[in-house]
Amino acid sequence: MINEISIVSVWVLDQDSAKDFYTTKLGFTATNDIRLDGGMRWLTVRAPGSQGQELVLMDPANSMLDSETAEQVRALVAKGALSPGVIATSDCRGDYKILESRGVEFTQPPAERPYGIEAIMRDDSGNWYSFTQRGA
Repeated sequence: MINEISIVSVWVLDQDSAKDFYTTKLGFTATNDIRLDGGMRWLTVRAPGSQGQELVLMDPANSMLDSETAEQVRALVAKGALSPGVIATSDCRGDYKILESRGVEFTQPPAERPYGIEAIMRDDSGNWYSFTQRGA
C-alpha cells in the first residue's frame, strides 16, 4: 500500500551551490551525495525535523533525455517559473527574519492567508516555494 512520497525532484542550476543553499541557509541535512554512472550526481537533502521525505537536487544536464530539453528546463528554473511546492514552518514570521538574515531571497513577506501565514521564497537557482505556517 502506498503510504508516502519519499523523494521529490528539484531542478537546480548548480548542485554544489544548491547543496550549500539548502544546508547552510535553510538548515537542511545532506543525506546522499553520490556519483553514479554516466556523470549523474544523486544529491539529496532533508528538512530539519523530517524523518522521511527528501529533496533530490537534480541538474537537468545529467538527468534529461537530451541536451535541448535540459536547456529548456534550466531556462525555466532560472526564470523562476517552477515551484517545487510548500516548505512548512511553525513560525513563518520568525523564520522569515532568520532566513532573510542568512541571505534567502523572499519575493513576498509573510502575510495572512485563508490557510495560514505565507511568504514566498526563492532558492539560489530560481525555484520558488510557498513558505507557510498553517492556520489553526
